[in-house]
Amino acid sequence: MQAKLKVTVFLVLSILLVLCFSVVASLIKGRWIAQFDSSVISAIQGLETPWLTSVMHVFTFIGSTPVVIVISLCCLFLFFKFLHHRLELVLFIVLVAGTAILNQILKLVFQRERPTLHRLIQETGYSFPSGHSMAAFALYAALSFLLWRHVPTKSGRTIVILISILMILMIGSSRIYLGVHYPSDVVGAYLASGFWFTFCVWIFQWYMENRKHLSSTKE
Repeated sequence: MQAKLKVTVFLVLSILLVLCFSVVASLIKGRWIAQFDSSVISAIQGLETPWLTSVMHVFTFIGSTPVVIVISLCCLFLFFKFLHHRLELVLFIVLVAGTAILNQILKLVFQRERPTLHRLIQETGYSFPSGHSMAAFALYAALSFLLWRHVPTKSGRTIVILISILMILMIGSSRIYLGVHYPSDVVGAYLASGFWFTFCVWIFQWYMENRKHLSSTKE
């Protein structure tokens, strides 16, 4: 019963997240979102200092496509080498690669131009939702989910979760700080990537539970 409840929770979360994303997406050209973006940008860019700019450059580099690919490949190797769970490898690939594809589709659908004021780096392409933020959410949420199942101690699992949250938030914030994304781009990215994560985990959990059920029936 508890396993079935977990499966249901992920399904409900995926539905809620896609609904929230739809609300944000429908408002990106509205006055309220413009005020929200302006307020958050002022607050974050108001913290600008040389050392913080260097830190944000590091986080935005970590969230770039080449680095995400390298980290993903390393994780795949380690999961295969030490954990030997092929289904988890499939889940990881679907989460990370699927997020990249989803991001490109959403950018083409909404075609939102990037902010033009006070850019500290140059970027091309559309703005909504943030690709760095979606990739960060997918990568570190996937790592947290998969490592949670194998880290034996509660303190270890807590550290994994905290590091993942830090990476996700810092990579998203770096895009606002450096002037290449609106805050609503980052929020939309978290919601879209969160939807894809919970939807994929729901399918994964559902399959694992049904496989156990089928195995016990045959026995």
